[in-house]
Parts: sequence; structure tokens; C-alpha cells
Amino acid sequence: MCNRARFSGEPETIFERFGTEWLTEKPMDNRFDPKELRPFGRAYVVRNDGDRRGLDVMEWDVLAGQAKQAGRKVAQTNVRTLHLPQWRSLVSAPPNRCLIPLTEFCEWAREPTDLGDGKKPIKGEMWFAVTDQPVFAIAGFWRQVGDQRYFAMVTCDANELVAPIHPKAMITILRPDDYGRWLTGSYDDVLALQRPYPAAQMTVRGPVFPTRGNTPNA
Repeated sequence: MCNRARFSGEPETIFERFGTEWLTEKPMDNRFDPKELRPFGRAYVVRNDGDRRGLDVMEWDVLAGQAKQAGRKVAQTNVRTLHLPQWRSLVSAPPNRCLIPLTEFCEWAREPTDLGDGKKPIKGEMWFAVTDQPVFAIAGFWRQVGDQRYFAMVTCDANELVAPIHPKAMITILRPDDYGRWLTGSYDDVLALQRPYPAAQMTVRGPVFPTRGNTPNA
């Protein structure tokens, strides 16, 4: 995935959709933009805290900035190979699983488009949504380092809608009936839920070119 996603709602939307309450104080600083998710940024995350399901805010990099500290501007935003020891140890523990509420996610178009403006052709953004869930949840897991919490999204095989644009993988979208299973189930439950969402229940729009004035198909 291209590490772009959106949540065009408010905390109250999450409270209603997921039956949550705040687990932490709502960030009030200007650097917190929950509507545009980017690597190293912070986002709303739903997780269990004992017998409560609540809303938290975490940074989108489950490696907690280790690569960034080493001089590489790379975040570990998604994981597919859950059987690797470093991920299995986290995913096997239900308290470390979470849900990431979204309204859209993005992949780059495979081929550049000539916009006829005399500039070099560029790849546009392709935005995916879920028709039967205006607010949907991505399967994820998180870890705590010091007093900060960090998360990653779980990916899976791409479905028929996503594959022509990004054949390698797509993020794991959960059905509402599976939220509890993801948050509290066994490791086998996790593997069973790591599957593509039905393409017939998704839409895609684009390509969109936000850096180039008039953007067709926006």
C-alpha cells in the first residue's frame, strides 16, 4: 500500500460505530491531523483495555522510529508475514491487536498520466472506499515503547478491484461481526481473518492529481 489513508469523521463517529470511549486525552496540538493518515503521523486507533473497548491515538510506525533514527526515512506501517517471530509475538497477544477506522485508502495508479499541461506525466492517486461500511476498520496491532504507542496495519492478498492497481497486497478490512474476533480471538482466528474484502462491496475513484491544479476524476 502507498501509505496514504483518510478518516473523514469525528471521534463521536468512532464512539457510535465501535462502542468506544476515550482511553487517553484527545490531542489538542495543531500537528495532529486525524483526517489524513501518513507514515509517522498519529491516528485514531480502537483497542481493548481490560474489559473496555476504547479510542486511543498512536503513531503509524510499529518500529517506533528505529529506521528513522538510523537515517532512513522509512516507517513500518504494514505487515503481512505475521508468522515471523517479531510479529507473531505481538499478534498472538490479543491486548496488542487493534482496529484502525478509515473512510478511504489510497494506492498509486500503475501508469503515469499525461495531463496535457506541458509537464512530465505523473502517477495519480486511486482512492478506495467500502460501500457497505462508510466507516470501516482495518486489522492492526500495536506496541508500546516508553510512554508512546505505535501501530501497523495488517495486509493480505489483493482482491479483484485492488489487484489491477496494486497486485502485491491490500489492507485487511474487517466486517463489523469480526471486530470482536480480531481483538480477542486466537492466533488461528487472526490468520483466518487475514483475507481480502469482497471487491463487489468496494469502489475506486481516480486517478486524482492533487499537486497539479485541475484534477480529473477527483
